[in-house]
Amino acid sequence: PADDGDDDDDDDDEEEEDEMIGPVPTAATTSKSANSKSKRDSDDDDDDDEQDDGIDNDDYDEDAPINKLPHSHEVEMRHGSKAIIALASDPSGVRLASGSMDYNVNFWDFSGMDKSMKSFRSLQPCENHPIRGLHYSFSGDMMLVVSGSSQAKVLDRDGFEKMECVKGDQYITDMSKTKGHIAGLTGGCWSPVRREEFLTSANDATLRTWVFAKTKEQRAVIKTRAQGGLKTNPTCCTYNREGTLIAAGCSDGSLQTWDTRKMFVHTTHCIRDAHAKGSDISCVLFSYAGFQLASRSTDETLKLWDMRAFRKPLHVFEGLFSRYDTTDCCFSPDDTMVLTGESLPKGAQQAHLYVYDTKTFDQVAKLPITDSHVIRTLWHPKLNQIFIGCGNGVIRGLYDEKRSMRGAKLCVVRTHRRKKDSEIVSTTQIITPHALPMFRQEKTRSLRKKLEKERLDPVKSKRPDLPITSGQGGRVASSGGTLSSYVIRNLGLSKRVEDDQDPREAILKYAKEAAENPYWIAPAYSKTQPKPIFNTEDGEPDAKKAKGE
Repeated sequence: PADDGDDDDDDDDEEEEDEMIGPVPTAATTSKSANSKSKRDSDDDDDDDEQDDGIDNDDYDEDAPINKLPHSHEVEMRHGSKAIIALASDPSGVRLASGSMDYNVNFWDFSGMDKSMKSFRSLQPCENHPIRGLHYSFSGDMMLVVSGSSQAKVLDRDGFEKMECVKGDQYITDMSKTKGHIAGLTGGCWSPVRREEFLTSANDATLRTWVFAKTKEQRAVIKTRAQGGLKTNPTCCTYNREGTLIAAGCSDGSLQTWDTRKMFVHTTHCIRDAHAKGSDISCVLFSYAGFQLASRSTDETLKLWDMRAFRKPLHVFEGLFSRYDTTDCCFSPDDTMVLTGESLPKGAQQAHLYVYDTKTFDQVAKLPITDSHVIRTLWHPKLNQIFIGCGNGVIRGLYDEKRSMRGAKLCVVRTHRRKKDSEIVSTTQIITPHALPMFRQEKTRSLRKKLEKERLDPVKSKRPDLPITSGQGGRVASSGGTLSSYVIRNLGLSKRVEDDQDPREAILKYAKEAAENPYWIAPAYSKTQPKPIFNTEDGEPDAKKAKGE
């Protein structure tokens, strides 16, 4: 009790010290009256605004789903003229990437764009293949590109290729024995847990997990099976937020999941009649909490599933016409809403974006977007902005002035700076004598190259005079310097043969001299056969005749 009394006394002393003694100063009364007046004026302005807008403060609920939807303002980004079937944004929300049927991938930088909303880079990473899917890694430094080819590629933030998956052998029947996909890809995404792991699906009835550092072969192969054990092609794939489940939608209308902590032999969940048979499931997506799964199909339905009771869907949203097999859906950051688009039906003027409540399954909003198809939908959780890829090559961004952050809001306030053209054209001649070859200084070269160049120079290398074969430079060439040239020269001079001379007459002119003064044959037979005897018979010799007889 004594302590309580002391505390009361201390409180009284503090209150007495806080009280102002004496008359109130003029400045204090002026500031106090000004503050109260400004407060009354602001309250009056708020009341007037609410009356003008027709909004009752009692009926306005800030937590209502429609009030959480950022759609008060809109921006437009032109990718091209063909449908945008791939859309992705990095986790920070600084960059946006779009892929289209025209084989191009465009990169958009919100921190550097102005209100013209032009992309800073456009490239064709997969040559003549449409870009079916784009997905940034959870660190934001790499992007997975899924195209119509059988080989997925990994690009860095600036669009330079870092990896290309290997292609499998198409002549091998067992898909687990091939090192890669052998058919066109249908989907892909990065693992949320393992930084360098990503997943791909293809029309060869397999899903494959890859590691960024290993480009020669996949890490694991998952085979999708139909009800009779036959092959069925996966049309989309995804991870859950914890990276413990892999989900895939198949062309037979089934939903199949596998546990990443076990062998991929049997499925963890398998719903055979999840969607209509023969209709492609264009998107499967887990909610942020991981308890719900949304599946979008070309059978004009969007279905919500509870992973804790995966036998039947929670709700089926019907009447959503879809012409593209890449039409997707997305959850709001707080998992209270799910969004999807529709393709433009025949006779309709505009395609809409549908927003549904995940708890009451009511339609929250139906927003008219474009006079073409609504294919891709992306709600960025950090920016709180919605980006929509349309069938006419346009990306529409929806944002709210109060609830959204950065992103497209930074670009719409930047003005486009025009380049100032110079009005004065200078015609003055500039004479630079040191630019001529005779005044130009030689570049510094290595000692070896310098010595090789000097070796080729006859003056610097002091090369001796070469032997001349003909007279030049005041010097007369002397023939017969060698033995062979001397003999040839003497024979040519002594026994010169004219071109127009008859060879028979040239030989017969020595016949009389040879008969009178024999030199070669007659002296040799002068003693043994002084009188020459010649064979006059035309037949064969006697020896040959005897053998023949």
